[in-house]
Amino acid sequence: MTISVGDTLPEATFKETTSDGMSEVKSGDLFAGKKVVVFAVPGAFTPTCHLNHLPGYLENRDAILSKGVDDIAVISVNDAFVMAAWEKATNGAGRIRYLSDWDASFTKAIGMDTDLSAGTLGTRSKRYSMIVEDGKVTALNVEDKPGEAVTSGAQKMLEQL
Repeated sequence: MTISVGDTLPEATFKETTSDGMSEVKSGDLFAGKKVVVFAVPGAFTPTCHLNHLPGYLENRDAILSKGVDDIAVISVNDAFVMAAWEKATNGAGRIRYLSDWDASFTKAIGMDTDLSAGTLGTRSKRYSMIVEDGKVTALNVEDKPGEAVTSGAQKMLEQL
């Protein structure tokens, strides 16, 4: 089943690397009582994700937060070490959260998994963005073409907030 507007997100545990080391981030803690913008990418450092999708959110971070958003998170089916390296390479530390869905359990639970084995990536996430308010999806934007970040990009998100 694919997640839809109005649905409550399932319980999940992400990995995040901080200055204190690797930690677990429970979805309940991430979303409870908050308005969070989430966007997901097929892979850290992959061309569209690295050069287009992520930069839009970093550049528009303050504008997004000014709309009453408590947090911004990027999720990818990569391990936490790759996500930490991506955070460092993009100067994203302290600006948005880089969350690892290392085993794709969250991605599969919300029906956003896709098989990119033909491109040597294996199971990954579709490219999407969503607004989550207290654990409930209030907006959802899924890209039709995996090489684009328009429907799920920061500009579209700003229009929805």
